[in-house]
Amino acid sequence: MDDLLSIKAYASREAVPIMQDEGCDFICEYIKEHNCKNILEIGTAIGYSSIRFAKLADDIHVTTIELDIDRHIKAVENFKACGLENRITAIHDDALTCPLEGKFDLIFIDAAKAQYIKFFEKYKANLAPDGVMISDNLSFHGMVDDLSLTHNYSTKKLVKKIQKYAVFLRTNEEFETTFYEIGDRIAVSKRK
Repeated sequence: MDDLLSIKAYASREAVPIMQDEGCDFICEYIKEHNCKNILEIGTAIGYSSIRFAKLADDIHVTTIELDIDRHIKAVENFKACGLENRITAIHDDALTCPLEGKFDLIFIDAAKAQYIKFFEKYKANLAPDGVMISDNLSFHGMVDDLSLTHNYSTKKLVKKIQKYAVFLRTNEEFETTFYEIGDRIAVSKRK
């Protein structure tokens, strides 16, 4: 656990957004409960959540995609430091254009919030038949429910895209989504 504490300290010091504990705990419980073995994460940051997922069981494999080169390099260092480099595949690429083979029991979307619909549409083809898509940050620090919390134009634009994504999930013909008021709001989407 010391590795995770030092990663959290680094994230706090360098202002790198990592998953809130409550949300991460929820996904870890889901992985254990549903015996998820093959996980795809869109948005690595410095690898905190990938490490937590991989540490749950020796037969879990995580594939994680990060666009930012500095974060990718730091994540790879962190995976090595935790002895998980053989069970976490770190890809440095744009998740919107990255070619990816294989099926995943769980696909976790936690990258560029404005691109959530595109990520969902692209990666649903990689979802195993009983798999789930989990999306994080759907409250965006409360702003999704109360736009007056920000006066920043670009933040408002982003929040509107997150609102649009929530509508996309609620009205999706193919997937059924449950929203959880955990962490920064999480959605779990399963094929109908």
